[in-house]
Amino acid sequence: MKYFYLILLFIVTLVSCKKDSKQDEGDIAYIGGEIINPSNNYVVLLKDNTVVDTITLDSKNRFIYKLDHLNSGVYKFYHGVEFQMLLLEPNDSIMLRLNTMEFDESLVFTGKGAKKNNYLINLYLNGEFEEETILEYSQLPVNEFEDKLDSIHAVKMDRLQKFNSKGTTSPFFQQLAQTKINQDYYLSKEIYPFWKYTQSERKNFESLPEDFYDYRDDLNYNDAFLLEYYRYSSFFKHHFENIALAEHFKQSTDSIFDRQSLNYNLIRLNLIDSLMSNEDIKNSLLVSSTMEFIINNKNVDQYDAVLNSFTQKSTNPDHKEYVSKLVTSLKGLKTGSRLPEVKVFDVYNNELNLRFVNNNQPSVIFFWSQSNLMHLQECHNKVKELKEKYPDVSFIGVNADNENKELWKKALKKYKLLDDQEYIFKFPKEAKQALAIYPINKVIIVDSKGLIENAHTNMFSINFEEELLGVLNQ
Repeated sequence: MKYFYLILLFIVTLVSCKKDSKQDEGDIAYIGGEIINPSNNYVVLLKDNTVVDTITLDSKNRFIYKLDHLNSGVYKFYHGVEFQMLLLEPNDSIMLRLNTMEFDESLVFTGKGAKKNNYLINLYLNGEFEEETILEYSQLPVNEFEDKLDSIHAVKMDRLQKFNSKGTTSPFFQQLAQTKINQDYYLSKEIYPFWKYTQSERKNFESLPEDFYDYRDDLNYNDAFLLEYYRYSSFFKHHFENIALAEHFKQSTDSIFDRQSLNYNLIRLNLIDSLMSNEDIKNSLLVSSTMEFIINNKNVDQYDAVLNSFTQKSTNPDHKEYVSKLVTSLKGLKTGSRLPEVKVFDVYNNELNLRFVNNNQPSVIFFWSQSNLMHLQECHNKVKELKEKYPDVSFIGVNADNENKELWKKALKKYKLLDDQEYIFKFPKEAKQALAIYPINKVIIVDSKGLIENAHTNMFSINFEEELLGVLNQ
């Protein structure tokens, strides 16, 4: 650690000297850090969805990187399947330290420029915790909900003002932080009609005051400034759900929100296409909306209509190829068919075919990721409960996104999951495509012969145990 901090001191000194000498090198910044329990031996740095560089970790899992002619703004750094944001401005020299077992929660910045990044990461993490509070408030009448929401927004703005008063912060940071706070506020309003527990979303919409969505009048659908920032895409996902549902209600007699309605989903794609002009944002929203429909809709006859609408609107060839392959995979995962050929390793390093690990028992194949610790623990707790109730069912856990077997075993040991029925994909990318694993909480049920009963279910569904009983009673 002493060596690490000497490097940090050297960087800060070097940056200072560069600044004083006013060399013609342009604006520069440094980023370095230490990755604990690394998934691989590199970090990827991106700006505006373009790779700046791939930075190799040294023998102590540390790295240092200099950015010449710095383009100030929000950068994204990837390690394994996880990513986070980083604000870099001239003369910053930022060190980060994180543990892949708890990526966001363990992330800490030090060095020049660290305070603003720690502020932003805390704003992000607090936003995640806030969701439970907002969900609770969403059950209130709309006027009380707005009062609560306005209070949260005011507290955040007051904290930002105090933070800015403690030192010199750039206009860029101030705009970024204020926009983030406002986006959280707007997002809570967009999801209110969907989170309020009633028998009818239509009634929820009709109960809203006329000025409830007044902020939409000033909404910039194509703000490049926000392109890669935390919840920008999340906000617009819910926003387009909201306005698409309102339009769907005009065209139908439905009163309840059916996410699998073909009409609703086609309307949503059309709205995204007509309102978004920024290609990156538009393509991201188009692919996520299409994936959501295809993955959750069991009516394969409706896939092609949405796929065709998507391919006509998207300009991203990789997205088009991926979704087309996904549709092909889903059509192949029909009830009564066998699982595709997928190679896995067990905890003893044996290479096996996923088709034949069910021990001739009805089986539940569930998936988890080290990047989603909450789901990792929740799904295994649920499996423990189900195992006691259904001892004749085999529960097969698969780590879906990691090729590092040692890191996988560390996670199993840490969370006391070491089990003969835990596996890891040999080729995660290909396996996730073949099994259409999206989202991660997807579950596959197969019968004692290894034939698919349901390739698109969820163990937290209220009907899940009925499905299990149906397989056991065959």
